[in-house]
Amino acid sequence: MRHPRLAATAAALAVVAVMTAGCTPSAEGPGPAEGPVPGTLRVLASSELSDMKDVLERVREDTGITVRPTYMGTLDAVDLLAKGGAKDAYDALWLSSNDYLRLEPAAARQVVSETPVMSSPLAIGVRTATVRRLGWRPADVTWTDVEEAVRDDGLTYGMTDPSRSHSGFSTLVSVASALSGAQSALTDADVRRAAPELRRFFGGQQLTSGSSGWLAAAYDRRGDVDALLNYESVLASRKDLTVIRPRDGVLTADYPLSSLASSGREAREDVRRLAGALRAPAVQKLITDRTLRRPVVPSVPPAAGLDTARRRELPFPGSRSVADGLLDSYENELRRPSRTVYVLDTSGSMREDGRLDRLKKALTGLTGDFREREEVTLMPFGSAVKSVRTHVVRPEDPRTGLDAIRRDTRALTAEGDTAIYTSLRKAYAHLGADRDTFTSIVLMTDGENTRGAGPAEFDRFHARLSGAERRIPVFPILFGDSDRDELAHLAELTGGRLFDAQKGSLDGAFREIRGYQ
Repeated sequence: MRHPRLAATAAALAVVAVMTAGCTPSAEGPGPAEGPVPGTLRVLASSELSDMKDVLERVREDTGITVRPTYMGTLDAVDLLAKGGAKDAYDALWLSSNDYLRLEPAAARQVVSETPVMSSPLAIGVRTATVRRLGWRPADVTWTDVEEAVRDDGLTYGMTDPSRSHSGFSTLVSVASALSGAQSALTDADVRRAAPELRRFFGGQQLTSGSSGWLAAAYDRRGDVDALLNYESVLASRKDLTVIRPRDGVLTADYPLSSLASSGREAREDVRRLAGALRAPAVQKLITDRTLRRPVVPSVPPAAGLDTARRRELPFPGSRSVADGLLDSYENELRRPSRTVYVLDTSGSMREDGRLDRLKKALTGLTGDFREREEVTLMPFGSAVKSVRTHVVRPEDPRTGLDAIRRDTRALTAEGDTAIYTSLRKAYAHLGADRDTFTSIVLMTDGENTRGAGPAEFDRFHARLSGAERRIPVFPILFGDSDRDELAHLAELTGGRLFDAQKGSLDGAFREIRGYQ
């Protein structure tokens, strides 16, 4: 099954337009602009820049420019630009990197200027005890050393989803470039040549995530994963990790602040002034001290503890086809396959307000995003579980599995009460313990539990599960009249995450969860 990342549909764009890091999209920022030069900039920003609040407040005090950021994954933001969704909605763009954007001409045309603000290289954070066990000297470690540690010593790690996160995509490019021995920008032939090593490398991936914050929390909760792959700035604050920048090279995020072609002259001038303020030595010092990103002004030293040794900067893929092909190989061949049970509320209340039709539409649309080798179980419930239908998207015949999922989705009917916790117990029993897949449960309900086991009984059930089963996260979707507190507790108990379809769209919630599966 082949579905290039940048060939997004209009329906997917509608989802992206209301998505943001974490849960559902948000724009946030300080109050009305104050100071000698009033002005507000609407900035589409990479999700990890939410840690820049104090810096932006300092800049507001210095310049009078108020920044109102809307946070979104870098790759999703590029899709939004490419389809014209940012026109007249934003004045500026502030992504971790514009490298991916340059591969999409329709997106690149929206940018008329860019100024790097700070930088952070990709890195590997490895438990210090693991570094000692492997006998590594951090300054000498290469990507080949990491691949061999996965193969021979069982090294495990977590990384963000490359199809949604720029840190994940940078990891994918860095590993593919290094293991293939590419001497210039990565090509399709390089990826094919390195496929066996890449498959072994990604065999060590135990955690995937649509956001760096959730990935770190999942890593801490698990306690049995050896390493995290992410930007240096995300890893350097952790005292339990030794931060390694592989000697054979990495990609570096340079966080360019960019003006958009659709913005007016006054807004572009404010972007220019904002970039200048962010590059002022005092603000650069504040940035590196607060965020552990590296200053781009040579006179400002990086924060204490950041390694200053030079490392090779790997080239970014030179064409969209190579980037799409690399993502396709990762999703359908290289990474561990996914197993997911969709526990779907089809009680009588789902007949109200077209809720069942919205569920069917969202699930049908989601089938275009399922990966090869993925196992999908539909478990609709009312007063009890109504059926358990499992389908596998087989590489040799993906259409058969996808058609079966669509057929079962069309057959859903709404009746009965709402047995949330009894149905969840059945989902855990169906999955069992499986370390060779990314395993999860998605719960969609439009109401409160009215039948069968209650929350306290489920808590006791969960405590009795084996360690591997307890690590299976539940991703609840808040929809209709469902109880936020109960669903938030479920997410917290199981190590999942709550997604809000009351404020956003049900389609968007299902698609956002894909980064965690």
